[in-house]
Amino acid sequence: MNTINVLFTADGFRLNGTLHMPKREIDNGAMPIVVGSHGLLSNGGSPKQIALAEKLNRAGIAYFRFDHRGRGESDGLFSEVSTFAGRINDMSAAIEAARTHSGADGPLGLFGSSMGGAVCLGVADRFNIRAMVTLAAPVRLEAIRIPQDIANDPLFGDMKQEQLAFDVAPLLEHACGILVFHGDADEVVSFSNAMEIHEKTSPPKQLIRFSGGDHAISAPRYQQQFIEQAADWFISRLLSS
Repeated sequence: MNTINVLFTADGFRLNGTLHMPKREIDNGAMPIVVGSHGLLSNGGSPKQIALAEKLNRAGIAYFRFDHRGRGESDGLFSEVSTFAGRINDMSAAIEAARTHSGADGPLGLFGSSMGGAVCLGVADRFNIRAMVTLAAPVRLEAIRIPQDIANDPLFGDMKQEQLAFDVAPLLEHACGILVFHGDADEVVSFSNAMEIHEKTSPPKQLIRFSGGDHAISAPRYQQQFIEQAADWFISRLLSS
């Protein structure tokens, strides 16, 4: 797998990214690219993003994953710099950096896990997005039930709730070509969020319900299903003429 470390900036923060480049080019020469956004406490090194990148690379699609500000190897103290607006700006800068460093001027796809899914929806009106995949994404901050053990995590420090306030419902109409994954036993973000996203976004769209699936989609069979169907969705949408 051909990976390239990419450093870029958003609002003055230096962010760390990894570009996965395919070994072969697609026939028409206009390489598509997918950019991924991780969850609130995660980072760009999540196994599902790496697995998805590998599968898409084999099809000739580039993939870019990165650490939002305050996470992973990117600048900033999480409790001080984490805001939803900041993550929107991170994602916008990541898309521009990914295209610049890869030369991928073909169709654009986005992937977002948990809050990363909300971030993808939050930039739907800024870019021409051919395909989007979300996993356990919330529509608004009030939809997130943070477990007590996580709420007590020192990472949250003196964070104020308004730092992460968001509601992407008004932007859902701008998203199309979306595949929504969600477990109906999600203990953090209820399945009703997936139904709202699917209802209010534009076709083509599809909702995949993981029966008994939790927020982390910890069941191996669902993890495998996610990788296979997410990759197929991107391939069918980004490589079509």
